[in-house]
Amino acid sequence: MASLRTIRTMCPMNCHPTLCGMLADVEEGRLVGVRGDPDNPDSRGFLCIRGQAAREIIGNPLRLLHPMRRTARSGSWQRATWDDALDTIAERARAVGPAALATWSGHGFFANSYGTRVASELLRRFSNLYGCQWWDPIMICWGLGAFGLGLTGALRASTKEDMGAHAALVILWGANLASQPNTGRYLTAAKRRGAYVVTVDVRRTEASAQSNETLLLRPGTDAALALGMMHVIVAERRQDAAFVERHTLGFAALADHLAKHDVAWAAATTGVDGERIVSLARRYASTKPAMILLGGSSMHKGAQGWQGARAVACLPALTGNFGIPGGGLGPRHGAAAHGQGLSSIAARDRRPPGDYVPNQMSRITEALADGRVRVLMLFGTDMVSSFADAGRVGRALERLELLASYDLFMHDTARRHADVILPATAWLEDTGCKSTNTHLYLMPKALEPEGEARPPTWVLRELARRLDVRDFFPWQDDSGPLDAILDHPATGHATVAALASGGGIRPLHVSHVAYPDLKFDTPSGDIEFFSERAARLGLPALPVFESEPQSEYPLELRTGRTLTQFHGFYDHGRALPTLAAADPEPRLWISSDDATRRALHDGEEIRIFNGRGEMRARAFVTDRVPPGTIWMRDGWEGLNTLTSGGPVLPDAAVNLFEFSSGQAEFEAHVEVEATQDVVFGPFAATQTPRSSSSE
Repeated sequence: MASLRTIRTMCPMNCHPTLCGMLADVEEGRLVGVRGDPDNPDSRGFLCIRGQAAREIIGNPLRLLHPMRRTARSGSWQRATWDDALDTIAERARAVGPAALATWSGHGFFANSYGTRVASELLRRFSNLYGCQWWDPIMICWGLGAFGLGLTGALRASTKEDMGAHAALVILWGANLASQPNTGRYLTAAKRRGAYVVTVDVRRTEASAQSNETLLLRPGTDAALALGMMHVIVAERRQDAAFVERHTLGFAALADHLAKHDVAWAAATTGVDGERIVSLARRYASTKPAMILLGGSSMHKGAQGWQGARAVACLPALTGNFGIPGGGLGPRHGAAAHGQGLSSIAARDRRPPGDYVPNQMSRITEALADGRVRVLMLFGTDMVSSFADAGRVGRALERLELLASYDLFMHDTARRHADVILPATAWLEDTGCKSTNTHLYLMPKALEPEGEARPPTWVLRELARRLDVRDFFPWQDDSGPLDAILDHPATGHATVAALASGGGIRPLHVSHVAYPDLKFDTPSGDIEFFSERAARLGLPALPVFESEPQSEYPLELRTGRTLTQFHGFYDHGRALPTLAAADPEPRLWISSDDATRRALHDGEEIRIFNGRGEMRARAFVTDRVPPGTIWMRDGWEGLNTLTSGGPVLPDAAVNLFEFSSGQAEFEAHVEVEATQDVVFGPFAATQTPRSSSSE
């Protein structure tokens, strides 16, 4: 009789702050089903459509199962051996030297270790010991918003549990429940206690349906709304004077600065009615505790995207909401709880002096284009999908002498630009570990890798051996790197063995309330309304709003997440039948006013374009976006041909904190028109041969 085993693991298709528990049923070495884990204290049995579709990764006919290479990028793929593929990479790496070799990883490389970053730390260790280029993947996601929070001093976040138990007012500021579904349960609990919920966004999101009111603002004007609210609070003397006196710096300068940002200015800038701005400011100042959940990535697109986070982080300080149950800033993409931490194995102190390209997206593109980088190894990332100004990035990738891609499926970058393909393991085929803000979760190996897929540790060890990277792997077994990372007080000095013996779940030693000691992430230890660090970097010392220059293209494009898709994962989700069927083609949200002006109809095939590029989509005419704003979920092929790759921060600023904030602008002013010259239907994943026809 076949024996059925149920493995407790975590979903491979989500990221912080929502990481969901999963039960995987395995029979005779085959995955037969997945479902939510009711005993997971974070997700409590929840598993969205992405998680349910994860079962389609295993046994997928499109999956990459063997190393492959081609002699020309327009040529056909031929099956190779691992030795041949790795020898080719190592030979080219030696020929160009460490300074011209670069490694870049994406979220696909962290599917087994989000929150503990084992694969990312090993890749960084390899790059540091070898002295090659390495760029922080955080820059592409939450790093820029966190830069604004860091200047103010508020990088830590209170937990969803604290919000549910204590918050009397919750503001979902650019934070959508589609990217934080596990927060939804606690939002409901807060509402049940009588908490008032407000959504601030550029469209009516899923969170709007759970809110008492929604404020729709023009994209990129979050700082203006926060400044207008602060103007009301200070002008009406509603600030917490005692907290401001004891725990902040620069209030006098801020107060003078706010005089220029009255409600009339804020209303004209944001498009939000002035009375509603006044009402929200008064409610926020008079309702305690009040918690703000700040968007992690999408709201920080644009030339001044970090200023929104900078200004919003000042609001809890003005009102004395930091350091109290139910107050401050709530769960946010990339934020850690108070006391949460891990050890590092990245060997930062052993990185030799060198000519390193800054952790800055625009500078990376330049380095690829001008030949400073000649060999590139990609790990779990579709670079032309995730980088801004993707047309320029694609042209730069064509100049490389060699591009190698380690992944589960083919994607745009690999199809168009790769020379070598390395097949990656799926989440059940390697041991991993994830960490939420409150718990640690073991992800045990449950299946043997399909085909010739190999885990990240094996691939990097083999490359290190070929390139004579000494001391890359000083541990006795494969669990050594993870054990070293978990050796931290926050985890209770956990190990893989201890987690396994404890059922795979361990609570972290953290505070649910951020900054209970009122010691903040600044040189002064106070919340800094006025930042000397910013001034030294040539940035505004006070929170500001700077309007973008006028564009010849009238519509402002914004992007975000949905439950059916997650970045460029699994070839934009098209490799997984459930997700491909649920979300088969790009749809552009456009207001009825904007559609009427362009004679567009709901469901019509359209062309979205500007001076950088264009893409095709289908119109979704809706009043859930205001006129002048259009919206599409991220990850679609061609979307980032429309976005600006210009820098937001000076090079000297991007590594001010432990993470990189070197994101490009991602600004995208566009025009939309109907098109009749395209046969449009559900996107189909491109079939990739598992090996050559001569096998």
